[in-house]
Amino acid sequence: MGKWKKSCEKAQEALWKKFWNDAEGIMENHAPVRKEENWIYWWHAHVLDVLLDGLARNGEEKYKERFCAEYEGTWKKNGNTFLHNWYDDMEWMTLALIRAFDITGERSYMEQAEKIWEDIKTAWNDFCGGGMAWRKDQLDYKNTPANAPAAIIAFRLYERNGKEEDLQWGKRIFDWNKDNLMDKETCFVWDGMNREGDGKIDKDWKFTYCQGVMMGAALEYYRITEDKKLLELAEKIAVEAVEELTGEDGIFNYEGKDDCGLFRGIYFRYLYELVTELSEPEKLKEVIRINADAVEKAMREDGLIGGEWREKEVGEIDLAQHLSGIMVLEMAEKIS
Repeated sequence: MGKWKKSCEKAQEALWKKFWNDAEGIMENHAPVRKEENWIYWWHAHVLDVLLDGLARNGEEKYKERFCAEYEGTWKKNGNTFLHNWYDDMEWMTLALIRAFDITGERSYMEQAEKIWEDIKTAWNDFCGGGMAWRKDQLDYKNTPANAPAAIIAFRLYERNGKEEDLQWGKRIFDWNKDNLMDKETCFVWDGMNREGDGKIDKDWKFTYCQGVMMGAALEYYRITEDKKLLELAEKIAVEAVEELTGEDGIFNYEGKDDCGLFRGIYFRYLYELVTELSEPEKLKEVIRINADAVEKAMREDGLIGGEWREKEVGEIDLAQHLSGIMVLEMAEKIS
């Protein structure tokens, strides 16, 4: 048993007990549940990812059952489809479904991922010199959360299905993101450009998940090409994120409620992927350990994890916050 297995299990059980609504067949957004809850599609992609973490870790049937229940619930809640107005939301779902295929071997998940991918590709247009749009009703706004995950999808589909077209999509999207939304000196990844129609880059929006997905895209591209420069780029992005976004204690700072609660967990998912490829991974492994230790200490008695990893959260906890905490613990368990 690894160091964090018990904490992983405790947090996973809290996810199911505190957020799952059996009557509705779907996860709620908050614990305790609010009287009125908005539908936030993309959070549910990460619920699926987290349940897959549990399944991959110990193979227990409960994780497969929970995954299938949340999968069906998300499909129904979204109108019996996985297609959506937000391109980035669909990308998170596609990444989760590719992993579901990898872990379970069930071809239906890959087929569904491929269907969503066909819709995602309509995001590419000539505004801002190319790139994937953030959403269907705002085609001139381009950001890292809509581009880097799309590149990861394209590369992973190429690795599994061997279609040259997917490789070309991945290269084109990756290059656009690198050339337009990454500081060439520091390799820090900015969030987006032209959000308000003025062509400006939101350089003051400094989010962990932007670093995570661009790191992940570079890593996936490296796995295909074996170009060491891509692996070096992924490592530079990871290290710069630590420099820019952690406190003196090495713990990543809380980025805010709602969607922001999920950002750090995404970074750690791809940081784990990176350390498996590095010849000298110890410093970045220690980043995972430091933050996992913090999350473990911040976990409440009921197993819930809030947004602030330096203390136990009191009161309401977002599903997004709790998912991030689980991701850190699960990634730490993998390297323990």
